[in-house]
Amino acid sequence: MRNSRSQRNIREILTSIWNIISAWLWPEVCPFCGKVSSQGICTICRKKLEMLRIREPRCMQCGKPIRHVEQEYCHDCMHTRHHYDQGLSLWLHKAPVSTSIYQFKYHNQRRYGIHYTEELIRCYGHMIKRWNPDLIIPIPLHKKRRKKRGYNQAEIVSRELGRRLQIPVDEKSLVRRIATSPQKILSHSERKKNLRKAFALKWAVYPASTVLLIDDIYTTGNTIDAAAEVLKQNGVEKVYFLTISIGQGY
Repeated sequence: MRNSRSQRNIREILTSIWNIISAWLWPEVCPFCGKVSSQGICTICRKKLEMLRIREPRCMQCGKPIRHVEQEYCHDCMHTRHHYDQGLSLWLHKAPVSTSIYQFKYHNQRRYGIHYTEELIRCYGHMIKRWNPDLIIPIPLHKKRRKKRGYNQAEIVSRELGRRLQIPVDEKSLVRRIATSPQKILSHSERKKNLRKAFALKWAVYPASTVLLIDDIYTTGNTIDAAAEVLKQNGVEKVYFLTISIGQGY
């Protein structure tokens, strides 16, 4: 326990040093348009983001926007048994959010994760406190994909969220044991089949009762569901999620 705490402290110090060096070597840019902006998200993009922000009415389970206040759940959640308990996302997955996440995910724009985390805390800090997670777990990449990309974008947000809210982050226990095809190229049924038995847990009984999963995008929820199912099969009672963006509900 002492060793893991020391490692976490060292990681936090190194992260802080890297952030200082990055700010000195490269000017701050808006993560949504790429233009220099001392305030991070620039004024123009901030206005665009407000148009894409997820507000009520939204699905009580996955958090997708829905058309009518009288609805409690989106069409998908009404017809699907999810293994997670509840989740929330910041914005609809449309430009400039989609282009920003693409840069974050595939073009080494790791610093964007700091801005996403700040927005997650600003909008959903109260919900995270209500959920009261014992641990934050990023959705893992398969080792081949991680090696090719060089990093896991979900881990970047998880570490920053955990550091700011003083919640432990577990990046090791949940693993992706099957190198699945990219979800975006598959149909809904193919996505479920693609993720069947994709995840595994290193613990027979997981030492946490409430877990917060972090990922970049929520589409059908199959990835979050597959991870949540494994966690619950191993003793976790409640599983929540946060993502940066989400698809449109109906």
